[in-house]
Amino acid sequence: MNSFVVDTNVAVVASGRSPQARPDCLLACVDVLEKIKRQGKIVMDDRRLILGEYMRNLSSTGKPGPGDAFFKWVLQNYAKINRCEQVEIHPRGGDGEDYEEFPNDPALDKFDPSDKKFVAVALGSKSHPIVLNAVDPDWWEHREALEDYGVRIKFLCPGHFR
Repeated sequence: MNSFVVDTNVAVVASGRSPQARPDCLLACVDVLEKIKRQGKIVMDDRRLILGEYMRNLSSTGKPGPGDAFFKWVLQNYAKINRCEQVEIHPRGGDGEDYEEFPNDPALDKFDPSDKKFVAVALGSKSHPIVLNAVDPDWWEHREALEDYGVRIKFLCPGHFR
């Protein structure tokens, strides 16, 4: 079973709430979220930071879009170890958006602090998950530095960045 860290923008695009996403991008996001629900595993943090971000951007009722339905599925499966791995992450110093698991590298100094939790979870996971991104350019701009540390990223909308 493949494991995935799902950046919030993937579910937001799947629900049609990202105007910059083209139709093929939207379909790619819907497709991958449906595959995860059928036969995948999500990787989340033990502090529920990713869950909180989902909550601020998606509807827990599962409506009106596929990204919202994914969030509802996450809520239903969060405690099931065969569907969700919860990774312990450790805040670095007093900064609430930096983590011991996140590489301390000048090449990543400008990486979006709010996305560091996704990297920390990916690097702290035992299952070496793939991080899914749709339209967030920060992942694209830092992909080589992140990959140097073993972060595997799948760009669902690669044409968006070229």
